[in-house]
Amino acid sequence: MTQKLDRREFFRRAAVLGGGALMAPGLVGLSACSHATNGLPRTPGYGPLVRSADVPELWIPQGFRARKLSTTKAPSLVNPNLTVKYGVDGMAAFPGPNGSVRLVRNHEVSDNGTVARLLGPGERAYDRKAGGGTSTLQLRQAPDGEVALEQEFISLSGTHTNCAGGRTPWGTWISCEETTVGLARGYEQPHGYCFEVAASANAEVQPVPLKAMGRFVHEAVAVDPATSIVYLTEDITYDPAVPAGRAAGFYRFVPATPGDLRTGRLQMLSIVDRPNYLTFRGQQAGVAYRTGWVDIPDPDPAAAEENSSAVFQQGWARGGAAFQRLEGCFAADGSIYFNSTTGGDVGAGQVWRYRPGRAGAGELALVFESPSRDVLDSPDNLCVSPRGGLVICEDGLGVQFLRGLTPDGEIFDVVHTDGPSAETAGACFSPNGRTLFFNIQGGTNATTSANMQGGTYAIWGPWENGAL
Repeated sequence: MTQKLDRREFFRRAAVLGGGALMAPGLVGLSACSHATNGLPRTPGYGPLVRSADVPELWIPQGFRARKLSTTKAPSLVNPNLTVKYGVDGMAAFPGPNGSVRLVRNHEVSDNGTVARLLGPGERAYDRKAGGGTSTLQLRQAPDGEVALEQEFISLSGTHTNCAGGRTPWGTWISCEETTVGLARGYEQPHGYCFEVAASANAEVQPVPLKAMGRFVHEAVAVDPATSIVYLTEDITYDPAVPAGRAAGFYRFVPATPGDLRTGRLQMLSIVDRPNYLTFRGQQAGVAYRTGWVDIPDPDPAAAEENSSAVFQQGWARGGAAFQRLEGCFAADGSIYFNSTTGGDVGAGQVWRYRPGRAGAGELALVFESPSRDVLDSPDNLCVSPRGGLVICEDGLGVQFLRGLTPDGEIFDVVHTDGPSAETAGACFSPNGRTLFFNIQGGTNATTSANMQGGTYAIWGPWENGAL
């Protein structure tokens, strides 16, 4: 299934637009985002998907192979003392020791302490009543991309609803809490923060809440390697009935010292000359808006637990822009790509690109808007491949997909589950670009009619034959 964007209509409309809109540099999609794509023959995908002979609950392109590396709610394959927590979500891949690959993976556990009690809090748990955190997997990788699990262990514990996050250029994973619960709900600590986990750590890290990065319903982050500025998304649904404002903001954190996330300035994106601009209806792909940033005076407000939009409302009061449920976020070749899960005229999702400029200015452009849930259903985590295409995870209904989006704006299927499933998440490529990793949170298997346990998967094959 391929849907081609109408580029002629895009150029016609963009040519007559004025005021706050600018012609987006390059393509309606991604053609300027990766130097690695230059001269690469493009195809709309990798052909029809077939059931994997190795992992029957997956459908993958013919000629590719897959492996399930880890199964949730089950003992680890290499660490029998570890029962893998459920809710596998955001994830990133890093170079490991002796040519290995390290995966740092979130666990979106949002409970009342049940998981923490059953599995036991970690030795360095931030909150002994919270069951979320991260785990780290170390993999051996063959030249063709095939991988095998070597180690698996908890690397952050005692946090809550660790949904997404992002990697840093200095070799760490930022894990984000998608909640602002805390003492009033019976927990030992306030939640709603980001935590940093070193990919090189061989045991649990000491959890340090990065309070200057805000206490809100975090989703994902992406770090601009040129500036060390951190961009953050927020997973909140727009509610026009809230006078002070309730929606998702797109934020940036400017560290006081590059690479040190403990102190700095938090800001929210605004559209020049369009205060309180609503981005999730009536948008045209390829039109870029001039942007600015408004300061968040109090990134860690005392009212955050009772009012999860307390940070957003500070930016909204200063003219910040509103989004609809922001999710995945990824930095590539001078741009930040991020998803609005339920944005768009039909509410099936949007993919945005922010391109930083000088002195805080920048441009925001819609890359793709889903015209139907059959094309793209609720985009979540995303990543840019080494060859310049986007991999988009779905968090919709029924069968779940990994979709590919080419630099020419064509969308195609990469993987899908064998029946209704919880969301796909955490898509990321190995450092050498040969292996795609991703998570599935679980669901019902159409073949066996049994509950499909979630887990972490790897797929490898002839990526050079397509856009990814």
